[in-house]
Amino acid sequence: MSSFTNYDIVLEFIQNNPGAHFRKIKKDLGLSIGTIQYQLKKLEDNGKIISLYNSFYKFYFPIGVFQEREKELLQVLNHESLRTILFYIIEKHNPSKTEIANYLNISYSSVNWHLERLISYDMIIEKKDGKSLRYSINTNFNNIQEIVKLLKTHYKSIWNNWANRLAEMFLLLSNDDGKV
Repeated sequence: MSSFTNYDIVLEFIQNNPGAHFRKIKKDLGLSIGTIQYQLKKLEDNGKIISLYNSFYKFYFPIGVFQEREKELLQVLNHESLRTILFYIIEKHNPSKTEIANYLNISYSSVNWHLERLISYDMIIEKKDGKSLRYSINTNFNNIQEIVKLLKTHYKSIWNNWANRLAEMFLLLSNDDGKV
């Protein structure tokens, strides 16, 4: 019989998946909604984790591990659509909203919602190009190295899946502006 309690299981999951939101925790752990809610509240009350509410999601982090900007980056990296859009923008340099929607095969309004979130984090900027809007990495956003570090440290499976593609993208970025 295992000595791990649901409390321990949820805490370990958040430590290994910082920035996870409720649905991800429930899906990955396979515990009931009530059990997850109870354990998350108990962990917060005991000062083991902290939660941040952003838009429709509540994200969970271990206490005392991450700075505020790292928490923002982890929220993006932990959200598959946001992460995919960010990497696509890095890779394609100034794609339009239509190109992003076609790439992800999701609705224009969903892409718009995700782009607004990335803009609110100051990660991307929107520029008018004739009749369309194009998106690029904000030149004031200097956290590419931080993204790489967080991916390698906390999201090894994502890092492994994206490593070659990311390396090519970051090489392209470094050739474009000489900063990376």
